[in-house]
Amino acid sequence: MPIDVTEASFESEVVGRSRRVPVVVDFWAAWCGPCRQLTPALEAAEAARDGKVVLAKVDVDANQALAARFGVRGIPAVKAFRDGAVVSEFVGALPPARVEAFFDALVPSRADELLAAGDELSLREAHELEPHRADIAVALAKARLERGAEAEALEAVEGVEESDFAAAGIAARVRLSRAGIGTEAFAALDRGDREAALDGLLRELEEPGAAAGGDGDGPALDPDERREQLRRAVVGILNELDPADPTARAYRRRLSAAL
Repeated sequence: MPIDVTEASFESEVVGRSRRVPVVVDFWAAWCGPCRQLTPALEAAEAARDGKVVLAKVDVDANQALAARFGVRGIPAVKAFRDGAVVSEFVGALPPARVEAFFDALVPSRADELLAAGDELSLREAHELEPHRADIAVALAKARLERGAEAEALEAVEGVEESDFAAAGIAARVRLSRAGIGTEAFAALDRGDREAALDGLLRELEEPGAAAGGDGDGPALDPDERREQLRRAVVGILNELDPADPTARAYRRRLSAAL
């Protein structure tokens, strides 16, 4: 059920509450026909989300300072709050389908909830729900790499590697490892030593005429493919660093020079 909010209660009922759950505020007035038209759609959308979104109503006639504070010039004006700030809004009586979409954008999807859980079983279910989401594919691949399941890790990211640097980096890692290339660097990466991993991979890339493969149990890579997979592996690691970090900039310059 929607809650009625006043100037006195707005900070606690909307701003404070929005730090725990999204709050949708309907700025309305009793004389406003479009407001009455919109209300059933707003209330139905709130009820369908079972407490995951709160609907609050502000009578603009009785709370003019609030209306002025949030720049309300026409009603109904609907503003969604998260973490104490407005994150989305609309004006006018939207049809129910668009109201539902507005609410959907505020609530984590089932896949989002599974991604946040972070365990491999949850990530696998999230990947099944949204197989084209790179963030889920990468998280699942990393979980599989932790238990040494390289083939399964590659399977997780193959569908998104051409559109995501992190996914491409993981796929490259598996292909290089199978060819016996960069194994010490990837071991350093697993220990959390990104700089040692980058140094090792860049040395491989900088060596002219290096062998296309080592003692891996997979197919050897021709020189061009070897360079490309090393580049992708390095870029995948750099993608996890702040671009403004001096260390990241130094490694990017080194990568450019090697190529």
